[in-house]
Amino acid sequence: MQYNRRTFMGVVLATTALVMGGTTLASAASLEEVKAKGTIVVGIQGDNAPWGFVNSSGTQDGFDADVATLFAKEIGVNVQFQPLAVANRIPALTTGKVDILFATMAMTEERAKSIQYSKPYAANTIALYAAKADKVSTAEDLAGWEIGVPKSSSQDKAVTDAVGSSATVRRFDDDAATIQALISGQVKAVGGNQFYGQRLEAAAAGTYERKIDFLTTYNGVGTRLGEKDWNDTVNAFIDKIKANGELAAITKKWMGIELPQFPESIPNIPFTVN
Repeated sequence: MQYNRRTFMGVVLATTALVMGGTTLASAASLEEVKAKGTIVVGIQGDNAPWGFVNSSGTQDGFDADVATLFAKEIGVNVQFQPLAVANRIPALTTGKVDILFATMAMTEERAKSIQYSKPYAANTIALYAAKADKVSTAEDLAGWEIGVPKSSSQDKAVTDAVGSSATVRRFDDDAATIQALISGQVKAVGGNQFYGQRLEAAAAGTYERKIDFLTTYNGVGTRLGEKDWNDTVNAFIDKIKANGELAAITKKWMGIELPQFPESIPNIPFTVN
């Protein structure tokens, strides 16, 4: 009798796993399925101005929202935004919660093992921000500091690589929480993108400044591994908006800069599905 119960439970668990697995795969829509239903679900950051944020009218706004809206128009569908925390972006894509990521996705080798990147369409400088009164000019000066970063972000990797074990890296849920940690004194500095300076100035005028530039990263659109239809369509779209000036206009609107020069390739990060 004991054997029968075990056998029965094994069948139940196996069946449950198959059903759950089937549900996950079924929710990962192909490009043609998205076109057929008429709506694309875009994963985006909801708290990281000017990349992605919810404006005073409660509408998703920002650089990535503008680019994603153009992409939806290009493929002939409506756009539905799904704001995501930094650490939830890749899981939301790979499980089919969203169809695509326009979500400030810095291109890293580690992420390229889990998602397919497009060609780059934005650049971002990762830097250290701290109080003007604190004198620091190199990573060696940060020994003993507590530095805040959004967990699983490009800032997290850049700061961790730079300071090693000489400083303590504290990880927060998102950019807003990281900035608040600096303002409230929980940390002495933060690793942030090139717009942290504006946000810190708005929150505490004259208090903080950009200290050290760690690296410049490039953002790509994220799709699921092996999905050539999505990747080819996104890359053709990026080529088009670079050529016709639409990407330059969006970059100027939100960042106040000219369109950066993008690399033709990045080691170990393919832009296309083979």
